[in-house]
Amino acid sequence: MIRSLFIAATGMEAQKLNIDVIANNLANVNTPGYKRSRADFQELMYEEIKTPGAASAEGTQLPSGIQIGLGVRPVAVQKVFEQGDFTPTGNPLDMVVEGKGFFQIVKPDGDIAYTRAGAFKLDSEGRIVTSDGYPMEPEINIPSDTLQITIGSDGRVSVTQPGSSASTEIGQIEVARFSNPGGLSSIGKNLFEETASSGVPTTGNPGAEGLGTIQQGFIELSNVNIVDEMVQMIVSQRAYEINSKTVQAADDMLQIANNLRR
Repeated sequence: MIRSLFIAATGMEAQKLNIDVIANNLANVNTPGYKRSRADFQELMYEEIKTPGAASAEGTQLPSGIQIGLGVRPVAVQKVFEQGDFTPTGNPLDMVVEGKGFFQIVKPDGDIAYTRAGAFKLDSEGRIVTSDGYPMEPEINIPSDTLQITIGSDGRVSVTQPGSSASTEIGQIEVARFSNPGGLSSIGKNLFEETASSGVPTTGNPGAEGLGTIQQGFIELSNVNIVDEMVQMIVSQRAYEINSKTVQAADDMLQIANNLRR
């Protein structure tokens, strides 16, 4: 009887974590470039009371044994890198990667981070930076007298300046892809870091070696589907509720056993 109390408790803990994941997805429903997370669960070990296939009598075997599961545990919270919808902004510094790939960003400590959020801006030095002021890698500087910025699908950045009708190429955007993007480490601020699980990034010009292309003047929206998340929330809430009912049922049965009289 006590076993069922602990089994149900593992179920309640698992669903509590699931709700946390769903809540974070819904909180970031309007975050550009956000990739939804999914909680994965795994059954715990089994207590074996009778072994399947054990001899029950001479020349006979048990067709099935008795194995009691001991509950559930979370094993992963995985990022799902489905591409989000694109929305036009008209801002020449807004970009999306159409296909596989991440923009490369230099953090203050000099390490490279990766992002799908392409809401870029210019800093006081004319560098293309994120909303937190982290520059793009490789660094691209826009001249202060620029009249128009053009970013090609292959990542070439060109500008038009006063006194010239022709555009001048000033830089090249490179993107990176990973063999296992789900293994990237989320560090906040729409940034990811490389890990041993993600593998070493393959970098190159957009459109080459399986890398996605650049589209200027668009923002990639979050890939969170509100309806799906609401359905998952209801399922998780009901699972938590039924596990709490199991705790209550086990408690009632223990109370009955404690009240037995001779």
